[in-house]
Amino acid sequence: MRGQRTKVLPSELNKVCPERGDDPVTHPRKMSDFEVVPNLHRSSSSVSRSRRKAHFPTGSNEKENLISWIPENIRKKECTYFVESSQTSDSGRIVCECGYLREQHLEDATKPPIFLGKEWDPSRHIQEMPTDAFGDIHFTGLGQKMGKYVRVSSDTPPRVIYHLMTQHWGLDAPNLLISVTGGAKNFIMKPRLKNIFRQGLVKVAQTTGAWIITGGSHTGVMKQVGEAVRDFILSCSHKEGDIVTVGIATWGTVYNRESLVCPMGGFPAEYILDEENQGSLSCLDSNHSHFILVDDGTHGKYGVEIPLRTRLEKFISEQTKVKGGVAIKIPIVCVVLEGGPGTLDTIYNAITNGIPCVIVEGSGRVADVIAQVASLPVPRITIALIQKKLSMFFHDTYDLFTEGKLVEWTKKIQDIVRCRQLLTIFREGKYGQQDVDVAILQALFKASRNQDHFGRENWDHQLKLAVAWNRVDIARSEVFTDDHEWKPTDLHPVMAAALISNKPEFVKLFLEQGVRLKEFVTWDTLVYLYDNMAPSCLFHNKLQKVLLEESEHTAGSKMPRIQLHHVSQVLRELLGCSTQPLYPKPKHMERPRLSIPVPHIKLNVQGSSLRSLYKRSASRVTFTMDPVRDLLIWAVVQNRKELAEIIWAQSQDCMAAALACSKILKELAKEEEDTDTTDDMLALAEQYEHKAIDPAAKGDSVGALLGTKLALELRLVFLVPAWPGVFTDCYRKDEERAQKLLTRVSEAWGKTTCLQLSLEAKNMNFVSHGGVQAFLTKVWWGKMCVDNGLWRVIVCMLFFPLLYTSFITFRLQPMGCLTRLRAFFTAPVVIFHMNILSYFTFLLLFAYVLMVDFQPLPSWREYLIYFWLFSLVCEETRQLLYDPDGFGVVKMASLYFKDFWNKLDICAILVFITGLTCRLIPSTLYPGRIILSLAFIIFCLRLMHIFTVSKTLGPKIIIVKRMMKDVFFFLFLLAVWVVSFGVAKQAILIHNEERVEWLFRGVVYHSYLTIFGQIPSYIDGVNFNIDQCSPNGTDPYKPKCPETNEDNKKPIFPEWLTVILLCLYLLFTNILLLNLLIAMFNYTFQQVQEHTDQIWKFQRHDLIEEYHGRPPAPPPFILLNHLQILVQRGLLRRPATRHKQLKEKLEKNEEAALLSWEMYLKENYLQNQQCQEKQNMEQKIQDIAQRVDVLAELLDLDRVKRTGLVEQRLVFLEDQFEFPHQNDSIRGEKVYGECPFDSKVNRMKVGSGGTSP
Repeated sequence: MRGQRTKVLPSELNKVCPERGDDPVTHPRKMSDFEVVPNLHRSSSSVSRSRRKAHFPTGSNEKENLISWIPENIRKKECTYFVESSQTSDSGRIVCECGYLREQHLEDATKPPIFLGKEWDPSRHIQEMPTDAFGDIHFTGLGQKMGKYVRVSSDTPPRVIYHLMTQHWGLDAPNLLISVTGGAKNFIMKPRLKNIFRQGLVKVAQTTGAWIITGGSHTGVMKQVGEAVRDFILSCSHKEGDIVTVGIATWGTVYNRESLVCPMGGFPAEYILDEENQGSLSCLDSNHSHFILVDDGTHGKYGVEIPLRTRLEKFISEQTKVKGGVAIKIPIVCVVLEGGPGTLDTIYNAITNGIPCVIVEGSGRVADVIAQVASLPVPRITIALIQKKLSMFFHDTYDLFTEGKLVEWTKKIQDIVRCRQLLTIFREGKYGQQDVDVAILQALFKASRNQDHFGRENWDHQLKLAVAWNRVDIARSEVFTDDHEWKPTDLHPVMAAALISNKPEFVKLFLEQGVRLKEFVTWDTLVYLYDNMAPSCLFHNKLQKVLLEESEHTAGSKMPRIQLHHVSQVLRELLGCSTQPLYPKPKHMERPRLSIPVPHIKLNVQGSSLRSLYKRSASRVTFTMDPVRDLLIWAVVQNRKELAEIIWAQSQDCMAAALACSKILKELAKEEEDTDTTDDMLALAEQYEHKAIDPAAKGDSVGALLGTKLALELRLVFLVPAWPGVFTDCYRKDEERAQKLLTRVSEAWGKTTCLQLSLEAKNMNFVSHGGVQAFLTKVWWGKMCVDNGLWRVIVCMLFFPLLYTSFITFRLQPMGCLTRLRAFFTAPVVIFHMNILSYFTFLLLFAYVLMVDFQPLPSWREYLIYFWLFSLVCEETRQLLYDPDGFGVVKMASLYFKDFWNKLDICAILVFITGLTCRLIPSTLYPGRIILSLAFIIFCLRLMHIFTVSKTLGPKIIIVKRMMKDVFFFLFLLAVWVVSFGVAKQAILIHNEERVEWLFRGVVYHSYLTIFGQIPSYIDGVNFNIDQCSPNGTDPYKPKCPETNEDNKKPIFPEWLTVILLCLYLLFTNILLLNLLIAMFNYTFQQVQEHTDQIWKFQRHDLIEEYHGRPPAPPPFILLNHLQILVQRGLLRRPATRHKQLKEKLEKNEEAALLSWEMYLKENYLQNQQCQEKQNMEQKIQDIAQRVDVLAELLDLDRVKRTGLVEQRLVFLEDQFEFPHQNDSIRGEKVYGECPFDSKVNRMKVGSGGTSP
């Protein structure tokens, strides 16, 4: 089909162009129908912004934009004058000089022209018209293979095609352009070389983000490239399998191109790959992702696409791509396999234009000819040598080479070899088995050294290429060599680019090359990094919300720029308000910006170029307090695992950094909507927690349960990491220093401590660590030795003179009498037990008053309870207002009410005050006693908090709290059945019960008691007694009677129905729901029981911290301490201070020594981790080797068995053949009197196929 035929049925048109639908019969086209002025600017901006994968079908919006944009901007070529040619078509029909049949021309082209000459002239008789072939191409019968295609004129500007590819087809600009050329016909390559080429080509394309450009046909080198891409996509995941492969072919040589013609676009166009019937034409390769079909108006003429392909490649190579702060001109390389005369011209033109070429030796013909002579001096490349090589590699077509052709080839090959910097020969085994990618990239580096870049600019250019390609191996081998000395400051721009582009290997490389983070990380650098975060990042969205709120508060129309105090605001939400702001708000909102032009760095942020961030004078640069912390936070909030790992290894305050990262990730995971990202964040948070401790050092560890030897064996079997964490190693080396690390105030992390960070992040593994628990135990016992028995403490509480003996031992010796007394009664363990004694006394006195001594006028015992309660109220007020860290009343109130036991205390106090108010009013004395009785219940529940200190009862209380949640949700299910059955029973039995209290009894109360066996006697009518109910419902002490017969007073309700309802109700409630509740309890018990020890140890801290900061005197004597605090705070204006045992600010020298020690042990941890990973790998290799040996033995055994069976069968066959021969010999002996042959000779003859004489 060429253009539009004269008569096309709608059904036929529908097959070719499914978008047309049931259009009426289409008339032949005229040239006047195509007079449309192209407009490149009609492309929608939304299309340019929407980046979609090229392998996906076109969406409705993209389809509409393509249908409107392509015909206006892209043309095809049509023959407008039919002139008979002396040649005929393959079927013997008359064709035009253009190669098309008469019916494949426009209607005007077949009319006798007057103004045109009789001779056919392509410059005059071929005209451009809007293209009629574009859209999605689907290869029928080959699964879901989908690509993009467009038919373009051979005179189409390259910028239009590039605009189509990047804006409408959704392709990202390439980091590299690989033009593959060579033999257009199928050729044979060595299997090993073929595999090396395929793997290397797709590796360089996939790792660098390159475009591969070929001829697009399903033959020759194009087929090799397509199969390489196909194998890569099949072996990789969907995310890794996107390789852009562009086929630029001649429209007139494409077989079955009629199926691609559709004026409104084919979405998709079904294309059949039919190699058997293609004849002299070629089919498109199904493994290419995009096709540009070049049309010059002729049919069957190859090579039409070469000029446009050359212009397009040159145009793309002149474009500058900016990504992650690195701006490079897109490099191009030509890869050659096999090939003939046309390939030689392509290589010559490429070398002439300064394009590096990689010749694959061993692929055949031209590639091998050039590879053989490439290493020779140019004078030695003679005509005779070329003639010899041609006779060697061109067997079939050697006779076609004339003497003039030989001279021309020799000259071209000499010119090619003369530019050795642009020529790279890939030889099998020279670069390694799969290093075609290295050869390609090294060819580009070799060429770049001899082009437009000189000196340092040349090295910068090569480094930017390596960063853009994400090939750190190339950077190590080609850029960071002894030929050039890099200054650390020269690497700062590419360091920022590597951070933004998430290239951790380059960050690691730059750190190895001497980049100092203290010099690299400035205030402006951090702003730049946060300004270039991915829009899809959750932290970026939170920053935008902060900026939006600030713009609303300031009533400004313009959105403010990101500043570090905005970042600090979001970080404080994630780290918790117990931390101070990491970045203080500057006095002047706008910082002065610099704009220094730097060559090849074109990415500007708010008027400041990337390199200009590092070109300031020392007086103008603002450095941050902790650059490692700043970069670590920036990487963690974006969930960049490898990058954060590298930066954390540089940190000094590593344990606090790991715990802070764990807290940030857990908070972000709560708000993240993507479940996969949430799982990644939680896994990374757990990993950072384990950096601080050994996973096997937890309270419920494998080693603790199974013993050290068995745990070690399990770790060896399952290859579980067993190296100790940083804190574990610190605790093993020096307990005192390790405990200082827990309570040291970290200025870098908002003046908080490691212990506080772990509590904020709920890192139970860390808090339950033996070292942390030992520290908490030490705090619990105060200045006493932890090995004192609890019974000794209780005895000394009752008889304190024993303190002056050796009955109780203290850590500090010697101690004076008053010091001993004070140290004992200020210990948290003593304060706790004295408060227990006080609380039990309060409850006993309260119970006695309620049951025995509740008089109209309060007795002295009741007044004592009121005074006691007042001391409890004062203590709760102190806890609410106690603010040693300066958080403020609002924050302290929120922290106070987060605790469940504080809520219970407030509830008990409020109920008690309500009951006391009623009790003091004579008319409400009795209700007051009732309310006070309820308050007593709540005060008794408070005892559970006291029992949490017990290792036996504490975990059980935790399980009870979890089960209470199960009961709460279970009641919703139970209420459905209770209410439904109660309402139905009440409506069936009783008519118009108007008393609300009895209505509630019948619907809810009786239905609930039925579950426990109290079945109503009247529900079946057998035990009905009219004396137990009120017929009219007038008796307030009796329920209303059911529906009865007025004559004999017998119930008339359907007894069978009520009995069935009762049975169903009991079935579902007693059997189903109650067993469901038991199952829920069992699941909760098992789930909590596994981690009960961790949970108890974690919550133990809260109890220790509470009594560590509590006044030593128990209620009601605690009022004396409150009076002392009131004098200090109110009159003397002394601020609240936290005890040094839980939060201690060290001197600078002491802190520096402690951090140095921590950093030293962190390095040991990292080395042990690397050694362990290496050992694990060696263990895996040994296991695999053992399995291979076992498999080899089995194969040998199987081979021996098979060999034995074969030998047995051969012997059996020999015996079968030997027996008849012996009979023949016997017969011959009788008849002829001859002797038989020897059996061995017979076997030889039988084996050789001979017969006996």
